[in-house]
Amino acid sequence: MARGSAADSYTARLRKAVHRARIALRKSGVDYFRGDGSDWIALAGLLLTIPAFAWGTVVMPVWVSPAALVLPIVAGGLLLRPANLLGLYAAAAAALIVESVVLGPYTEGPARVTPGTVLVVAACGFFGLLIAQFRARVGVPWRRGGTMLFDLRERIRIQSALPRLPKGWHREMSLRPAGGQSFSGDFVVAARTNGGRTLEVVLTDVSGKGMDAASRALLLSGAFGGLLGSLPPHGFLPAANGYLLRQDWDEGFATSIHLVLDLDSGDYELLSAGHLPALQLNAGSGRWEEKSAEGPLLGVYDKAQFDPVKGSLRPGDVLMLFTDGLVEASGRDISEGIDRLTGEADRYVASGFEGAAWHLIEAVAKDVNDDRALLLLCRDA
Repeated sequence: MARGSAADSYTARLRKAVHRARIALRKSGVDYFRGDGSDWIALAGLLLTIPAFAWGTVVMPVWVSPAALVLPIVAGGLLLRPANLLGLYAAAAAALIVESVVLGPYTEGPARVTPGTVLVVAACGFFGLLIAQFRARVGVPWRRGGTMLFDLRERIRIQSALPRLPKGWHREMSLRPAGGQSFSGDFVVAARTNGGRTLEVVLTDVSGKGMDAASRALLLSGAFGGLLGSLPPHGFLPAANGYLLRQDWDEGFATSIHLVLDLDSGDYELLSAGHLPALQLNAGSGRWEEKSAEGPLLGVYDKAQFDPVKGSLRPGDVLMLFTDGLVEASGRDISEGIDRLTGEADRYVASGFEGAAWHLIEAVAKDVNDDRALLLLCRDA
């Protein structure tokens, strides 16, 4: 009985030890790929590949070139920290010395260590060290860099999503960054306030374009999203203006247009901070009307005032908000770009504007090297 209990106890302890080892290994792997763990596993693996390449070069120099040592060096530049990378480089240098001694002088035939081979390996090591030092300074390992950028892009996309509207309303939006990039200097924040009876939408165009403006757009979209709905509608743009002034950026201005729409009556107010006018389609006349509000750029003047313009969306009416990348082009007046936009939009009057935002950007400003954003709000007839 005692012998059986001892066996059971030994088996239980063994299972617990295996379980702890498995959990520790899994945690180490997760931490490594998140960029939080040690890189000793990668260093050990790369150090093992160097003598393998050196042996292959000595035994089969025609098939395994001495320049093959750049492979672990490049991998080390992506995987290792700068201090461990120097140890890998020392091992690679030692392997080159061994290869040159065993194979003999490069003047005696091909497949030997030549000065060009040394230069190629050294150059790859230099650039790998620069990459590793940049990652260490930024604090974002390569294993997390792509994931973080993807996460930032998704956060911008989620923040720009328009809330659901009650029956009788249709909304859609399209954002197109400059140069086909994933990040844009144009963004939208929106919320339903006043118990869901009011829709507030803010379309902002940050100075610059593409990746240059993306970091500021991300910061501003978070700040504007927090302000929207927390302040009375007329207090939003003054608060946003004060926020930009406090950032003290070298290129810190932005244009913005703020829509406050009563979803029951269709009445709205537009407040603008140096932004292009909105366009409203009157279903009765079939004409587009510019809705221009007065206000300076955000981040330029302290205690700026923003005067609203009022309007109403009746059944069948459409309201269109957009950024300058959609209508502005070198050698062309903005009014010509607006005329072109309304001309293309007229094609959707009879069939409806569902799916029109993306197609309008394609038709009007497909190849423009600027950020473009278009927002459509339609009241069903």
